[in-house]
Amino acid sequence: MSTGWQEVQAEVLRRIQNREWPPGGLIPGEVALAREFGCARATVNRALQALADDGWLERRRRAGTRVALSPLRRAQMSVAVLRKEVEALGKTYGHRLLMREVAGSLLCLQTLHQADGAPYGIEDREIDLTHIPAAGSADFTILSANEWLVQNAPFDHGNMSYMSEGATAFDARHLECEEATPLLVLYRETFSEAGRITRVRLAHAPGHVVRLQI
Repeated sequence: MSTGWQEVQAEVLRRIQNREWPPGGLIPGEVALAREFGCARATVNRALQALADDGWLERRRRAGTRVALSPLRRAQMSVAVLRKEVEALGKTYGHRLLMREVAGSLLCLQTLHQADGAPYGIEDREIDLTHIPAAGSADFTILSANEWLVQNAPFDHGNMSYMSEGATAFDARHLECEEATPLLVLYRETFSEAGRITRVRLAHAPGHVVRLQI
């Protein structure tokens, strides 16, 4: 069985981290590596590109591939499943679908996420049915759109931002707080090669804390 790209990636990374291939050094070409690992050149290319995307390598056409002088790992975007967030706090997750309507090619949803019956976050979302037609027949009262999309709509890039905003009347009603209460609000868009999958605004209940691991 031929060597897979993940195995090539792991071995190349090992050589970089062990300084067998020092920072700034030119590494062997794809043809030579394919011969060494007993795999196709395309397999090597995929492995090296993954390492370049993570900041370990610098690739330049006709100039070869070098180990980065100062490897800087690129942050990888992932979409949190709110059910798992709540359960990690030792609480029981629940959600209520408050609104569902179709406007042209967009499926518009409003969902209240709960922890032990108390508000956890209020979500206002659009899903592009042109690219994710299956969402049109999904039952989001059973599985939240957040979790359904993680399971059924893989993305290859996106953007997100957090900001502090005063609670709108809509936020306040569902998060059981006063209007203008400072809230941590997430805005996120995810895309596939075909186009945008979804856009969401998620306002967290007062006192929400975001914890990140690096």
